[in-house]
Amino acid sequence: MDIMDTLRYDRWIEDALKSVVRKALTYCQENGLPGDHHFYITFATDHPDVIMPDSLRDQYPEEITIVIEHEYWDLEVTQDYFDVVLSFSEVKTPIHVPFEAVTGFADPSVKFGLQFKMEMLDPEDLDDDDMMDDDDEDMMQSQSDEEKTSDTPEEGKDNVIALDAFRNKK
Repeated sequence: MDIMDTLRYDRWIEDALKSVVRKALTYCQENGLPGDHHFYITFATDHPDVIMPDSLRDQYPEEITIVIEHEYWDLEVTQDYFDVVLSFSEVKTPIHVPFEAVTGFADPSVKFGLQFKMEMLDPEDLDDDDMMDDDDEDMMQSQSDEEKTSDTPEEGKDNVIALDAFRNKK
């Protein structure tokens, strides 16, 4: 039985959407928050690369939502993480959040929000491609067998429709 690779579109889409969060924070870092914009950022506090005070982690052992609005300092955004200092009980608190740990982002001023699922990766699963599970492999093998035993060349094949017929011609 051969193990087949599969393209991980789900991870690529999530990474693309997290780049929206990265860009919003980078804009905020460079220009401040315009108008009424403010961000709610939810992240997994149990992610191994999140750095925050133990007292705060004890209070929020799995997840926390922070607000970047009026009282934030030293926002630094990189490709992989952001650092920010926030006020908790009137104490300035530095926080380090890898984008991998972010599970939600919202800007209520424009009714914009994103939700992410956080996947903890095994060390051997660090590349972009994952192996299919046995059910996926069986399904692919079954489809392949159907195509081989098809009576006519058109059965078992995907249909492609040319969109040229629907375009406005000038």
